[in-house]
Amino acid sequence: MKIALISMEIIPGRPDLNAVAMAERIREAKDAHAELALFPALSLSGLFLGSVWKQPSFVRDCTAYAEEIAAAADGITVIFGNVAAGGEGCCGLSRTLLHARDGVLREVARRPLHGAGTRFSPLLYELPGEHVILAADASPFPLCFEARTLAKTAQEQRAVLLYVNTLGLQDKGKTVYTFAGSAQAFRADGARALITPAYKDGVTIVDTAVLPAPADRPAEPAIAPIYRTLRYAVRKFLARIYMKRVVIGISGGIDSAVSAALYVDAIGAENVLLVNMPSKFNSATTKGLAAQLAKNLGCRHMIVPIEESISYTAKQLSEIPIEGAAAAPGEHLTISSFVRENMQARNRSGRVLGTIAAAWGAGFTCNGNKAETTVGYATLYGDLAGFLCALADLWKYQVYDLARYLNEHVYGRETIPQSIIDIVPSAELSDAQNVDEGKGDPIHYPYHDYLFRAFVEADRNPEDILTHYADDDLEAYIGCEKGLVKTYFPTAEDFIADLERWWRLYTGMAVAKRIQSPPLLSVSGRAYGSDHPESQIGAYETIRYRALKEKLLQK
Repeated sequence: MKIALISMEIIPGRPDLNAVAMAERIREAKDAHAELALFPALSLSGLFLGSVWKQPSFVRDCTAYAEEIAAAADGITVIFGNVAAGGEGCCGLSRTLLHARDGVLREVARRPLHGAGTRFSPLLYELPGEHVILAADASPFPLCFEARTLAKTAQEQRAVLLYVNTLGLQDKGKTVYTFAGSAQAFRADGARALITPAYKDGVTIVDTAVLPAPADRPAEPAIAPIYRTLRYAVRKFLARIYMKRVVIGISGGIDSAVSAALYVDAIGAENVLLVNMPSKFNSATTKGLAAQLAKNLGCRHMIVPIEESISYTAKQLSEIPIEGAAAAPGEHLTISSFVRENMQARNRSGRVLGTIAAAWGAGFTCNGNKAETTVGYATLYGDLAGFLCALADLWKYQVYDLARYLNEHVYGRETIPQSIIDIVPSAELSDAQNVDEGKGDPIHYPYHDYLFRAFVEADRNPEDILTHYADDDLEAYIGCEKGLVKTYFPTAEDFIADLERWWRLYTGMAVAKRIQSPPLLSVSGRAYGSDHPESQIGAYETIRYRALKEKLLQK
C-alpha cells in the first residue's frame, strides 16, 4: 500500500490556512499515486492556543474545516488529527483522529486534550486487514515520542508502523516550542526503515509492501539537533513578529558571540548589526575579540563607549537633592560601586541597544544562558532585556559546545575566535572581573552548571545535594567532572555556604527576574516559563537538611 507521510507546518489557531495547505498536500499525494495520506495530530488547530480552546466557536470552525478536508479526499483516504468537543481533557475537549474519503468523515481514535501539557502519546490507528499502524503526533522538541517506543509497538503488534509529527513553531506565551515534523517508518520487526529530516516540509511516499532496509541517522554531536532547533526557531519567530533585522550587543565573551553567529546563520549578515559598548572595565583583549568576531561574520558593527554617560548619570543623580516632607535635610543618593555595575548593563540595553534598534528598524536580543537565569546573574532592565532569548535554555557548557559546532560544522572555519572560547567568562563590570588577570564571573560553570541543572531539571533540593556530598558521590549524582567539589570547596563550611547562596538566589530574587525576562526557546523540555512552573515562595530548609548540615559543620 502506498502511503503519503505529510510533514507540514501547522499554523496554530488558523484552521482556515491549515485546511488550504492540507488540500494542497492531498493533491500532491494523489499525483504521487498514494492510496492514503497521513497528517499529524491537531492538523487544523495546532496544540498551544491558550484561552482559544475555551471558545466554542473555534472548535466549531475546526469541525467545519474537517468537512472541507473530507470533500478534498476524493479518491484517496486521508487520516488527520483534529479537536472535538467532549471528553475529560482541557476545556472538555479531545484530540481526535479522523478518517476521510470521498466526502465521508468518521472518527477512528480519540484521547483527552491536555492543552497545558507537552508530554503525551500519539493517536494510533491500525488499518483494517493491512497490518499497518498509523501514528499521528503533535509533540514539541525534544519531547517527541521516542523511536524505541514506536519500534517496540511495531514489533509487539507485528505490523508496519508509520509516524508523523507536527512541523512548526508554537508557544505558550513566554515559552516558545519547535515541532520537528519528522516522519518515520518502522518495519514489523521493529527496525526503523525511514526517518525524514527535521524541520523540512514535504510529502514522503512509503510503500508498506517494500520498505527500505533499516536505516539510522549517522552519529553526530549532542548539540547538533539543538543547533537545528535554534536556527529554525529564530527564523520562524522573527517571521511571525514581522521582524527582519536584529541588533546584538557583543562583549567579546562567549554568549554574545554564539548569539551573533547563530543569528547571522539564521537570517544573514546583512540583517544583523553588532554593537560593542565598552566601559573603563572592558579590556583591550575583549574589545579586540568583539571587533574580530564582527569582521569574521561580515556584519555591520558599531563601537559605542558608555563610560562618559555612566559617569554623567552617576554625578547627576548624586548631586540632585531628594526633596519632600519625608526627606532629611541635604539628603542625596549615594551611587555605590555595585550600583554602577548595574548601571552599565542598563545603559547598554535601555539607552544604546534600544535606541539603535529603533533607529535601524530592528529588535535587540537577550544573550543570557540558563545558568545565569537560574540564579539571577543578570540585571533587570539591563542584559535581561530583549525581544527574544535564544540561548536561555542552554547551560554554559552547551553554549561552548554550540560555539565549537558553529565553527566546525556550520561555518567550516574559526568564525568565533578561539580566544573567545578560551578566555575566562566575565561580565567585566569591575576591576574584580579583569579577564587579563584571569578574573571572571562568580559562577564556577564546570560545577555550577550541573548543580543548577539538578535544581531545575531534576527537581533536586539542598537536602538531596548535601546527602550526596556527605556520601562523597555528589559529582556522579549531578554529572560533573570528578574532583571538582574538593577543588572549589576545601571544607564542608565552604560547600554549604556556596550551596545555600545559590539556592536562595534560585528560589528568591531570580524568580522575580525570570518572570520579567523575554520569551525564550525551549530545547530541554524543562525551560523556564511553562515547562517549569514556579512561585515566589523563597528558600526552605527541610528538617533532614538542617540536621545533616549541623552534623557536617561539627566535624
